[in-house]
Amino acid sequence: MTDLDLGALLDDRSTGVIVCTGAGGVGKTTTAAALALHAAERGRRVVVLTIDPARRLAQALGLTELDNTPRPVVGVDTAAGGSLDAMMLDMKRTFDEVVLTHADPETAQQILDNSIYQAVSSSFAGTQEYMAMERLGQLRTEAVAEGSWDLIVVDTPPSRSALDFLDAPQRLGSFLDGRFIRLLTAPARAGGKLGMRAVGVGMSIAGATLGKLLGQQFLLDLSTFVAAMDTVFGGFRARADETYRLLQDPGTRFVVVAAPERDALREAGFFVHRLERDRMPLAGLVLNRVAVSRARISADRARDAAEALEESGDRHTAAVLRVHADQAETAARHRRLIRDVAAANPRLATVQVPLAGADIADLPALRAVAEALTTP
Repeated sequence: MTDLDLGALLDDRSTGVIVCTGAGGVGKTTTAAALALHAAERGRRVVVLTIDPARRLAQALGLTELDNTPRPVVGVDTAAGGSLDAMMLDMKRTFDEVVLTHADPETAQQILDNSIYQAVSSSFAGTQEYMAMERLGQLRTEAVAEGSWDLIVVDTPPSRSALDFLDAPQRLGSFLDGRFIRLLTAPARAGGKLGMRAVGVGMSIAGATLGKLLGQQFLLDLSTFVAAMDTVFGGFRARADETYRLLQDPGTRFVVVAAPERDALREAGFFVHRLERDRMPLAGLVLNRVAVSRARISADRARDAAEALEESGDRHTAAVLRVHADQAETAARHRRLIRDVAAANPRLATVQVPLAGADIADLPALRAVAEALTTP
């Protein structure tokens, strides 16, 4: 393994997007916030976007809430000329804004009032990831047009869904362009009296059966939804493709975050291979919450000494030694797992962040994490 120099990466003005990805519970949100804070205090104009529905990012940055609008973070050292804004993806609001922006007022209102649209925009599988792509594209457009930011840091959802946004345009497009949907909405696509006559007279046996099962109103809503979305979906796909190309651009870097535990490292391996397969620019791996033991006494010797002290009545010192033994054992396990990762990925750049003694809940704590992240 080689050292991952995140400090140099953040200082490099050609770096415009950093995407933090990884399994749940490994400190990915904290890593994104710490990187964004460090870059801002080094003079970058940064916006950090979290897609994780948990509100840990707001808490760590000292904000009472986050929403779809970037908000300035108070307490950031701006002496170097930088700034930091933070936001959390609002899937429904982003979808609504896209419709309002790219459809005429009458068509937009038809879409927003449609029951199928309301379901798709709120809970359809893949919509969150698709809207994450859309919001990232919007932020990038604003950054270029208005000069608002020169660095965007993205914190993705936990688990393997963190990379679902790479597939989201194709998945949503397949839904709207699929043979089943086209069959159901063919009358509406025909338009006018011909379409209405097709609904009343020429509907197939399969369509009639579906009408009985799903309800004619459902089919009508579905037809209206797809017909209206035809006017804007081409733009959706074009922008998603543009954002996908942005993710492959040399100015973008993916940072995979993992804890030194077997399951988390297995997930990290999946992310690394997926990014390499899709030719996404991978910066490297952050090994977070690594236990470090600096004492010279081994875990076994500490336990033996604890037993002897307990027999002599010194239970307090014995308890301290047992805590040390547990820490030493954890540190040894982490070292073994990290050696295994290094052996399997000899060219993968990594940086280790020591296990913190307390929760990361404010800017000073984030600065400490940033220091560990940016010091190879």
